[in-house]
Amino acid sequence: MRRFKVRLSDEAELDLDNIYRFVRWRSQSTDTARAYVARLQKFLADFETLPERGTLYNEIRPGLRRIGFEGRISVAFVVEDGEVIVLRLLYAGQQGGLGEG
Repeated sequence: MRRFKVRLSDEAELDLDNIYRFVRWRSQSTDTARAYVARLQKFLADFETLPERGTLYNEIRPGLRRIGFEGRISVAFVVEDGEVIVLRLLYAGQQGGLGEG
């Protein structure tokens, strides 16, 4: 079975940090925030073996895919050259610049 490298863009890394901070603030619990982010990271790691999931949005950006996580996060990503690049982690309908630069 082919394995893909999973990489987060700089923006997705910032999104992940912001999601952690938001969940920690909202829940008033570091443990809850850590557990939520751990589930999200596990979900992202699963792209290693199943990369071409979600809905394709070629009209926005060639190869752009989006899939939801636990009903609150939209994961925007592309699959290129044996690598899954997570572009953004958009929380609760947040908008992000996903088109080409």
